[in-house]
Order: sequence, then structure tokens, then C-alpha cells
Amino acid sequence: MTTGPLPLFTLMAVLTASSPVRALPTEAVYRTPSQDLVDIVDAPMTPWLILNPYNEWILLLTPMSNPPIEELAERELKLAGMRFRPATDGPSRSWFCLDPGLLSMLSGQRQSIEGLPDEMLLTSVVPWSPDGEHLLLINTVEDGNELWLVSLSCFGAERILEGGLSLVAEEYPVFMPGSESILCCLVPEDRGFEPESSAVPAGPMILETSGATAPARTYADLLENEHDAALFEHYMTTQLARVGLEGEITPLGEPCMVWSFDPSPDGRFILVEVLHRPFSYTVPVWRFPTSTEVWSAEDGEHLYTVADLPLREEIPITYGSTHTGPRSVHWRSDEPATLCWVEALDGGDAAADASMRDRVFVLAHPFGDSTPDTLATLEYRFGGIHWSDGEDLAIVTEWWWPNRISREWRLWPDTGREPALLLERSWEDRYSDPGRPVTTENASGKTVLLPGPEGGMYLIGQGASPEGNRPFLDVRDLETMETTRLFQSQAPWYEQPMWLLPGEPPRLLLSRESVEQPRNYYVLDLDDGAMDTLTRFPNPTPQLAGYTKELLTYEREDGVGLSARLLLPPGYDPETDDPLPMLFWAYPQEYQSRDAAGQVSGSPYTFDRLGWWSPLVWLTKGYGVLYGPSMPIVAEDEEGHPNDLFVEQLVMSAQAAVDLVVGRGVADPERLVVAGHSYGAFMAANLLAHSDLFAAGIAQTGAYNRTLTPFGFQSEDRTLWEAPEVYFAMSPFMHADSIDEPILLVHGEADDNAGTRPMQSERMFEALKGLGGTARLVMLPLESHGYRARESILHLLWETQNWLAEHAGSGWSGD
Repeated sequence: MTTGPLPLFTLMAVLTASSPVRALPTEAVYRTPSQDLVDIVDAPMTPWLILNPYNEWILLLTPMSNPPIEELAERELKLAGMRFRPATDGPSRSWFCLDPGLLSMLSGQRQSIEGLPDEMLLTSVVPWSPDGEHLLLINTVEDGNELWLVSLSCFGAERILEGGLSLVAEEYPVFMPGSESILCCLVPEDRGFEPESSAVPAGPMILETSGATAPARTYADLLENEHDAALFEHYMTTQLARVGLEGEITPLGEPCMVWSFDPSPDGRFILVEVLHRPFSYTVPVWRFPTSTEVWSAEDGEHLYTVADLPLREEIPITYGSTHTGPRSVHWRSDEPATLCWVEALDGGDAAADASMRDRVFVLAHPFGDSTPDTLATLEYRFGGIHWSDGEDLAIVTEWWWPNRISREWRLWPDTGREPALLLERSWEDRYSDPGRPVTTENASGKTVLLPGPEGGMYLIGQGASPEGNRPFLDVRDLETMETTRLFQSQAPWYEQPMWLLPGEPPRLLLSRESVEQPRNYYVLDLDDGAMDTLTRFPNPTPQLAGYTKELLTYEREDGVGLSARLLLPPGYDPETDDPLPMLFWAYPQEYQSRDAAGQVSGSPYTFDRLGWWSPLVWLTKGYGVLYGPSMPIVAEDEEGHPNDLFVEQLVMSAQAAVDLVVGRGVADPERLVVAGHSYGAFMAANLLAHSDLFAAGIAQTGAYNRTLTPFGFQSEDRTLWEAPEVYFAMSPFMHADSIDEPILLVHGEADDNAGTRPMQSERMFEALKGLGGTARLVMLPLESHGYRARESILHLLWETQNWLAEHAGSGWSGD
């Protein structure tokens, strides 16, 4: 095995010599796995729920999970880190929904919506109107996006825009305060045809650097030339407009590249973020120049500029770094028209020495007639703010990456009292997580804290514990900081609080599931414990009825605690049946703290939705599954970097997991397969390179050569030049000569994830082929980082089914 860095000329040769891999013509067809796996892929999804502001009705939507490959084959533009369909002026690869309906919170009865077309592809659902009487549905058709208005008064729907709705920026329509109109972006009437590309270049593309440090992650889909820039500007230019409930249109301002918009709580103003040139060929759209402005909601007149930010190519890659100037600009939810934003005090550089990092400002209308007031000055980086409604209360969060610390402060925004520290903790410590504040919508449709008793606040948390997650609902007294537990999930159920329904007695909308019972929704009376059933969704995939699941806790050699979920096929008896071939599906995670790394995650009481994406499908073929075995990568001390010992700790964690299941007699040590997606694929290849624990591996859409992501990856924020030995040691590509087990490499040809370009799998395959290894490379046409098309998913299962059978043998059959 090679133990030191390759000579530079050798390294450059292996990085550049490979050519794209092409499948054999005889294999270039989609395959289908066994029918039981096809049935799992085609099983209907469980509906999504969206509650209206007055807790009377729930919108039910059924997601469509697996579109045909023809949808992915439609023309798609990939510009400045964005992907969209020019034919519809909407996002590509959307999660469409079907079959919208209403569910009464009082009776539990489903109410159909009259007037909708028989077939709708809902690309988005706009939140309910502030008065709770209307909602919007966006239906994607062949040449655009329709806007439908649903009214509770008649349970009917009416199309108010037949097309022309632009969703390229993925800014969806919102109701204006007052619920009488809608704010949205439209395709300009005089936009014309898109710019044509010339076969004859006008000149070379020229990039220049003048000595300023400008590191950038390995982004995908960047602009490459002026024609790309012209296409981007053409489709991003939209007309902001106000649309009445009858469909009347009022244009606001002139067409421009609207990136975001948000009406003020009193409805008089609109906060608009507008993109402008110069664009960049090295960073994506969210770092392009922007002007953040206040417009009149009546006619779009420009009233005030909050910030005009330049191109942001030079932000340091150190975690916690940001740009200078105003950011996180938004309206105070509890004031008619008051702006709030944050500015860095350390130049945006997290590596710079600074006693204070961020300052939070507020500015009330009239905006140009006064100077901003300081709301808070933060030692760490701003993490967000929650406003109340009718109380002199706000909760601001700050965080810092090097020590993994987060803090919550209580603010008195109206009276200006000194902030009070509510909480300081390591966010790695799941056991101490107090939960997130429960919010609601006020009369303006803005998100505010749901008031608790005597000025307190409600919290919903996962309730992580050594026994697994036990979600809870608490109420916190903000004066004494004492908390009272109102609800906590109890075995054998996994119950997740969703919304606290105001009123007397207080009621809680929650989801409830168990190992055998799929997730459904209930209303719980917190006084007497009475529970009303809202939904009765059946098990969409009953193929696994009777399987067993156990939460395992164990330790690795260095004493770090680990956990995993062990799943065994229905009918299998470890006492009498032979050990199983077993699939290990995992994902590494970096930690700064050994104690936090050893904490248990997940729950033994959840219902496992059997889908193509889940390794649990292989229980149907008689394989055991060790799902989510902990693979913590822990820093040696507070100043250390977890990745300095990545390989050693990865192998140590895998060894502990293998020893556990083999020692229990449920896994055959000669028939173990390691698998993962993305960073999990990176993990799988590394374990094959640095251990002999597994008979084979499956790596989906991974990165294998870290020199191709030289400005950091995952949680690593050192560059290749700062830590070359780490980049080399962590790259399974550099150790391909040690991979002597078969590996199945799968990758989407249109992967848009930073750092996992398709060439990563192509070059890994070329290395293994050149070195005499056993590998199979499957490049899925048109697929991105996650896989969508039904044909792709069925083929992936066919490949996996055959790979497991060939390299791990047949699964347990019960005979």
C-alpha cells in the first residue's frame, strides 16, 4: 500500500489521464427487478398535511414520487447553480403533488374541492391566506404555471391565472396582509424569444485574478460564457405584480431580476431583493450582486435601499464566514413596517480575531428619515430571530462552529432592556436539546411565537436519550427558566407533536406510529388524555409485516459509544436459523466531542416507510440490515480537526459494528456488504480500501478523489494546500490499489451536488479497471444527486439485487 504522497507528475497523470466511461451497447437498456420490488416502488405515498391558521381545516396532498424518465428528458437549463424548465418558467425536478382535498379538524371527515381539473400536477402549495379562508394551488401544465384559488366558503376552486406565473427563482406567490390579493412574479408580456447562441464565438472567455483570496467550493451548473449569462438574465427577469382574488393584475415597478419579495405586515410596502450584473463564472447566483429595496405595495415605486451588495467571490471558506454589509434582511413580524438585518463586525471572516462577530439592527418607517437602532450585538454568528406578537419579546440565536456552541438570548425590542441569556449549549449534545420554539401566524400572516401561559413560550423537541428519541412538548417560564413538560412520547409508540391548538382545554395535533402501525394523525386533549383520530392511512407496503427491529448500543475500541438499528426479515429466528448475509448502510459524521459522538439517535419505535430509497427493501429478499451504524469521526481535542484520523476511526467504528452482529450470530462474516449514498458512498469505498471486513460494496453518487474538491468538503474547511496529507489519506481513489473487493458504483449523469461531479465515479472506475479490480459502473441518464425517474429507480434496484446475489449470496428464504 502507498503510504506517502504521490510525486506531483504521477498525481497529475492519474488526475487527467482518464477518459469518460461508456457502457457497452448491449447493456444500455433499463432493467426491472423482481415484481415485489416493483410493487414497493409503485406504492402510493402518504399524504402531506397543511393546517390553516384557525386550526379548522387541513389541506391533504399526495406526493407523486417517481415520475417517468420522459419528464427528466424535457429541456432543462442549468445556469448559475440553478436548474429550471424554460418551457414552464418553473423549477425542474420538482416534487409534484396530486389529489388535493380538505380534512375537517372537527369531524375528521374529508371534503372534496369542487371545480378542479381531473388531473393536476401541483408544483407548490402557497400557505393559507391570513384569514384562513383561501389557499392557492399552482398547477404546472405543458407551457406554464396556472394559479388556482380555493375558497372555504364554497369548497370550490377557480383558476385566476391561466399562465404566465414565473417560478424560475423559486419565489412562490404569497397572500398580502388583508387576504384580498396575492403577490407574485409574472413573465413580462414583452419578453420575446430567448437569446440565440452563435456557432461563431465573439471572442475568448477571460477570467482574471488580482491577488485577492477568492476560494470557492466545487459548485455545479455555473455560468460558462456570455450566452449563458444572457439566458440567465432573460429568464430571471420578471414582473412583480399584485393579483386580486378575481384575477385582476396590477404590475409593480419595472421588470427586473427579482430574487425574493416579502410584503410588510401592514401591507403598505414590499421588501424586494433584485439581482444585477456583473455575474460570475466561479460562484453561483446566491453570491451575485443584489440590491435589497423597499417598494410601495401600491405601484412598486422605489422608496429605500437597504443594501446594494457587490459580487461576493471572496468569502473565506472557513465555516462561519459570511459577506460584509446587511444580510438576513426581513420585516419585524410584530410591527407594521420595521426592517431588521444583521451585519458582520469581523469583516465576515470567521478566522479573524474579534470580540464580537455580528450586530442586529432595526429601522422603522419612515426608513430614510432616521438611523438604524442596534437591537443586539453578538459574540458569535447570528443564527435567527423569533418575534412575538403583542409582547415585548424576541428570541435571538447565535452560534459558533469551532466550539459547536449555540446560545439563545431574550430581547426586549421595545423597551431596550439588556439581553438575558436563556440557553448556552453544544448543538452536538442531542440529549440537552431543549427543543424549538412553537410558532404560529398572526393576523398579517407573519410567523410569531405562540404565546405560552403568563408570557412563557412553548417548545417542541426530539427528546433524544440513551433509549432513543422521545419527542416532547414543554412550556418554559421566561422569568424563572423553569420548564413544565406537557407531553412526551411513550413506548411502544413514537408520537411527534405537530401543532399546539389554542383554546380551552388545550389540544395537541400529533403524529403517532409504531413498528407495526404507519404514521397517522390525532388530536390529544392535554387535560384528560382523550385522543381523537384524524386520519387512517393504511400501510402502503405491507410486504414487511412481522420484521423485527432492535436499537443496539455498543462501543468501539477507543471507548466511543455507538448505536445502530438491527433489522431482521420476517420469520427469521436468530436462535435456530443460520447467520444472514447483511447490508451495512451508514453515513459518517464529524464531532468535536467524544461524549456527543456516543449519543444515541433515532428511535426503536418508528414505523419504517418501505421505499426504494431505504435499505430496508432488502429485508424482503432475506438479507439482514444494519441501518445507520454510528460512524463518528471525533477530534482528538478541542483544537483538533476530526478528519486528521478519519480512516482510523472509520475502520474502528465498522469493526465494532461487524463484531457486534457477528458475535450475536445474526450476520455471516463472509457475506457482509457495505453501502451508502454521497458521503456514505465515500465511506464505503474507504472501508473497502482500508479493511477486509466486507465482501463487497455499493457506492451511490459519491466523491472519491478529494484533490478534485481542493477548497474543502463536507465539514472540512482546510484547503488541499493546508492539509495535503489529509486530502490524500481520505481519498479512496489514492488507495484504489488496495480495494480488492468488488464495488458497484452508481452515479447520476446530471449530478448537481457540490463536490460529487459524475467524473468522480468515472475516474474511480477507470482506476480500478486499470489496477485489475472488480467494479461495475452505472451512470443513470438525466439523474441528479438524488434519483427521481421510475425507470432509474427500478434499474438501480435491479443492479443492487444482482450485486447482492452475486457477492453476498442468496438471502434467507425461511425454508
